[in-house]
Amino acid sequence: MNSIPGIGTGGRITMAHGGGGTAMRALIDTLFLEAFSATPHAPQEDQARLPLHELAAGGDRLAFTTDSFVVEPLEFPGGNIGTLAICGTVNDLVVGGARPVALSAAFILAEGLELACLRRIVAAMADCAREAGVRIVTGDTKVVPKGACDGLYVTTSGVGVIPAARAISITAAQPGDVVLVNGTLGDHGAAILCARGDLALDVAIASDCAPLGGLVEVLLAAAPNTRSLRDATRGGVAGVLSELAEASNVSLTLDETTLPVRPDVVGVCEILGLEPLFLANEGKLVAVVPQAEAEAALAALRAHPLGRQAAAIGTVAQAGPHGPSVVLRNAFGGRRTVTMPSGEQLPRIC
Repeated sequence: MNSIPGIGTGGRITMAHGGGGTAMRALIDTLFLEAFSATPHAPQEDQARLPLHELAAGGDRLAFTTDSFVVEPLEFPGGNIGTLAICGTVNDLVVGGARPVALSAAFILAEGLELACLRRIVAAMADCAREAGVRIVTGDTKVVPKGACDGLYVTTSGVGVIPAARAISITAAQPGDVVLVNGTLGDHGAAILCARGDLALDVAIASDCAPLGGLVEVLLAAAPNTRSLRDATRGGVAGVLSELAEASNVSLTLDETTLPVRPDVVGVCEILGLEPLFLANEGKLVAVVPQAEAEAALAALRAHPLGRQAAAIGTVAQAGPHGPSVVLRNAFGGRRTVTMPSGEQLPRIC
């Protein structure tokens, strides 16, 4: 393992590693570039350069997204802030039908951050980017005094290319469509809650962090007329469906008996008075597909490792006299309206 001036192979980040001098250069060269760059010793420009002909060959539109990650704790079962950053940005691209091309990654490091922790996070980011088939091509590093942030914040941006035939939009849901999810709900939110240790819950719940590009390609091959795709992160599935109903001017009816939720997540929610529909996910998407393609779409999802517990959870209808709505029907025939939460059930989950 290479040493870094001022902290060696162990130790912690110091203010010198954000000062633009040799310590910062060594940090970038021996940690970030070794993990992220295909050619670590190539000239380092102030920008990434993406060949236009390669982008044009992939489609007729660019997709561009950005997000910041402030999760606490930095490491948790199933991932860390680095995997969360890659998955979050990649998934924001792929649910628009884009094929990810390149990412940027900017790091705010707190003075005193353990180098071993930073190495684990950077290594996880590199592994996750390879899994997603995307390159981290540019970035930035800043160091702030101890206490100015909780160890590490990450901002990632991503560029993808949308093939010409794809027209996926949150405004496209139509009456008669079917609502699908690719697996169990609320895993990430429950994992973060348990990892914080404040409640001493004796359960082992792992985050569902995963890049969903391969799953989306399989889904679109089976259901090429897929209307809408959204990754159900903050606000969970309920938040996504509330936005979709309003944007498409439709009403959605969900069947509570079909919602896939792990028993331990149900248990945590019952103890704390939380609702799995509103808990964050980081490897789950909501798909709205035409009824004629729903069976093929569900079979394709279930054949993929990230969709084995996929389920059809609801249907789309015309908006009622009071406008768009999301309604949850329980096993006894009772119905209740699902509304957008006024705030996060859990802060600092991504």
